[in-house]
Amino acid sequence: MAIRILVAALLAALLTACSSYRPTPPAFHEVLNQPYRLDAGDRVRVTVFEQDGLTNTYTVDKAGYIDMPLVGSVPARGRTTGELASALQAEFAKGYLRDPDIAVEVDRYRPFFIMGEVGAGGQYSYVPGMTVQNAIAIAGGFSPRAEQRSVDITRQVNGKILTGRVLISDPILPNDTIYVRERLF
Repeated sequence: MAIRILVAALLAALLTACSSYRPTPPAFHEVLNQPYRLDAGDRVRVTVFEQDGLTNTYTVDKAGYIDMPLVGSVPARGRTTGELASALQAEFAKGYLRDPDIAVEVDRYRPFFIMGEVGAGGQYSYVPGMTVQNAIAIAGGFSPRAEQRSVDITRQVNGKILTGRVLISDPILPNDTIYVRERLF
């Protein structure tokens, strides 16, 4: 009789764990194939050719702007580096520089966050091309109780916060929050 109760309790726990699973929405992976969009916390290197005084690194502030000499605040949030370079060229061409030639590249990406069953959860620097497995390694590896096949990632996609369960070989993006779950057995 005690074995039947134990088996029933185990099955109930398994079914409860399975019911919380939600398939990853298609937009969750589609964002991986889109060009990188700047946001608060990114640091960009702006090169204004033949203008050494304007070439520098600038951080995208919380409002989504970079503050450039001469032209002031320029919106960067949601733009690619190419779009930001074009916007800066247009601003500098308004009487400050004749035919400005500007290049923008990401100097430092926003961090990613990891929590759950890892050695040291927290905020870490993102490097292009990172996978979940790389992120877990940076955070001190799996704890002894960690589910090691898949994790939950929360990311912002088109202004919406989405959470999806992915394999540890999947890529991550800046500002992702990775949650390593505890395994059942």
